[in-house]
Amino acid sequence: MEYIFETQNLKVRKFKIEDARCLYENHLEEEVKKWFPNESYADMEETKDAIKFYIDCVNNKHLPYVLAVELKNTGELIGDTGVNKTDENSNELEIGYTICKKHSGKGYATELLKAITEFITHTFEINILYGRVIRGNSASVRVLEKNGYKFVQEEFGADDDPYGNGMLIYKKIY
Repeated sequence: MEYIFETQNLKVRKFKIEDARCLYENHLEEEVKKWFPNESYADMEETKDAIKFYIDCVNNKHLPYVLAVELKNTGELIGDTGVNKTDENSNELEIGYTICKKHSGKGYATELLKAITEFITHTFEINILYGRVIRGNSASVRVLEKNGYKFVQEEFGADDDPYGNGMLIYKKIY
């Protein structure tokens, strides 16, 4: 398997169709659904279609650029990460990540965000990244802050804010 980048504990790569079951199950976890309500897949067919789309985007360096995250020591798929365009500016991207509950709280998200931030800024030759967090997701706020992302504003009325509590917007100039 060809890896795009590695960290101390993680390997990051393109998705493969064989990841469908694990990706589907990871995104069905209550914790993922709570903070990423629009990121669950309806069924395995939708998951496979999404993976094909992600592979095509990575192969052609198009957005959204979504990658699989696995544990280095076991090869287990534990999450995903990627970037997409913002509504505001084509020279800025929004970054995201998920780590399944079984592996949350072990520092993997912080490690992943640091590495993906560096990789994306070089790969896409941009220097401004945003992280958007549903108000109340204090774990993700800590991950962003540990990686030098600074709070810039609160957004209300976003399509991906199902609770109507507001989205916290963080920014990193690299």
